[in-house]
Amino acid sequence: MSRRNAAPKREILPDPVYGSQVVAKFINCLMKSGKKSIAEKIVYTSLDSALEKLKKVDLKDDEAGDGSSGSRGSAKMATPVHVLEYVLRAVRPLVEVKSRRVGGSTYQVPIEVSENRGMALAMKWLIDFSRARSEKTMINQLTAEIVDACQGRGASIKKRIDTHKMAEANKAFAHFRW
Repeated sequence: MSRRNAAPKREILPDPVYGSQVVAKFINCLMKSGKKSIAEKIVYTSLDSALEKLKKVDLKDDEAGDGSSGSRGSAKMATPVHVLEYVLRAVRPLVEVKSRRVGGSTYQVPIEVSENRGMALAMKWLIDFSRARSEKTMINQLTAEIVDACQGRGASIKKRIDTHKMAEANKAFAHFRW
């Protein structure tokens, strides 16, 4: 890492199907060993199937009689890109803790997370916890994690909550932030 200048941000080209930079970045994070076509297939298929599952869940909630979640859910989940953006906003942490060494002691100091780092953490957590699931294929694993995150449960949401709890517990050391 250079001490003088920060490295310039590289512009990511939007993905060919949806024209979204968020989806392109997610595909690049999911990719292993440079196999981009496989990563694209996994992401596109899992986003489509997650959207279908969420529509079925919304219809079931609508039939249950409350009516509020079905109309609201289908409006915000119009396309697979909206599903991914909604999930990443739900998983993105707002604060995290970083170790600071002060006077021979190491403190966990809570700091705010920038939007770029928050989105990178959200993508990383979503992919890592998808890979750790027990479903058979990566498409099914990613679909299940996306659906769980949309519904406010799942390992990636739990990681966000745990990160926020740790930052809240160490709020007393916030004065060591610099």
